[in-house]
Amino acid sequence: MTITKTINGNEAVLFFDGWLDTQAAPEMRAQIDALGEDITSIVIDFEKLEYISSSGIREVVAAYKKVDGRLKVLNASPGIMSIFKATGIDRKISFE
Repeated sequence: MTITKTINGNEAVLFFDGWLDTQAAPEMRAQIDALGEDITSIVIDFEKLEYISSSGIREVVAAYKKVDGRLKVLNASPGIMSIFKATGIDRKISFE
């Protein structure tokens, strides 16, 4: 798993490549925890994400909570999107 982070003003953009599983989830947590208080929104780009586990979903929800719901997920594949739909998270988080 590779996570690339860019900051655009008050917005953090995280690009994921690989698997967001139990082994990679702590890296995502560290990236989210390292964001300063000035970050008010997060964009997560899953264009190159191949797989997400329940640990990864938990970290997406933690990111959502960190910015009081101002989180957007881009480019989720149909397979990954089906997981978010099955959990009902797609009704809270913005997906594009």
